[in-house]
Amino acid sequence: MEEYTQAKTFEEKVIEISRVSRTVKGGKRISFRALIIVGDKNGRVGMGIGKANEVATAIKKGANSAKNDLKTISINKAGSILKEVLVKEGSANVLLRPAPKGTSIIAGGVVRTVCELSGVTNLVTKSLGSNNKINVARVTIKALVEAGQNVKH
Repeated sequence: MEEYTQAKTFEEKVIEISRVSRTVKGGKRISFRALIIVGDKNGRVGMGIGKANEVATAIKKGANSAKNDLKTISINKAGSILKEVLVKEGSANVLLRPAPKGTSIIAGGVVRTVCELSGVTNLVTKSLGSNNKINVARVTIKALVEAGQNVKH
């Protein structure tokens, strides 16, 4: 019963569904890869990747993976992050700046989705380097977590 109520509180968004193939003896085997972001809009967000022969199964696997990988984010009273942060991981770089109340989320694509599902409502962002959605989602979550750490009050 607890699992059912937990699943209700989280919102999931499908970011990308890719058709991937591997070559085997008899030809090519087609499968699907789904990138899913899960969040409760209250400071918790996670990212998951699911692979399966059918799209629906890949989405379900990705959602379960994302729920197992939830990170907690610190949000201030203005609905923003606590400090400015630039995080680099591989070739994907994300700059997050706190914004005053009423600014809303100034971001594009994957960064916007991750921020919305995490519960951040006012933020200015810039995505630099790689455009790979998986890497950008991963580095955005890392940046949101880092923005709440080691803050001097």
